[in-house]
Amino acid sequence: MEMVQLKLAVLALCLLLPFNGATDVSYCDKKTEYAVKVSGVEISPSPVARGQPATFSIAATTGEAIDGGKLVIDVSYFGWHIHSETHDLCAETSCPVTEGDFVVAHSQVLPGFTPPGSYSLKMKMYDANQQELTCIAFDFNIGFASSVAES
Repeated sequence: MEMVQLKLAVLALCLLLPFNGATDVSYCDKKTEYAVKVSGVEISPSPVARGQPATFSIAATTGEAIDGGKLVIDVSYFGWHIHSETHDLCAETSCPVTEGDFVVAHSQVLPGFTPPGSYSLKMKMYDANQQELTCIAFDFNIGFASSVAES
């Protein structure tokens, strides 16, 4: 499945589907009424394993159709910003996004040298007119397991 968000550059990933590990998610600004409501984030596997595919899936709802846009992802490692990436929204979900429920998902393999530990991811979703539709944050872990032989 090829869709949302991490290498160290992509150790981030933002986004999620084989619903293995439910993750606590929060909005960046609790006072803002975002046009896109996020109902959950799933990470598979959880914890993420270095050198193996990881999928981040975000279940969301919109009250209006979305013709296109982008996802901006920032990743921090123990509080230090380490990576940013931008994805075309339509590469991470089917466009146009119709009114109602949809999933944004991204899979990728993190390099074997990715440090294990606790990571934080912030994802902002924008429409084609650069209007912020939502902003969420969640934490995830990268485990010590790796399919890459260490030498």
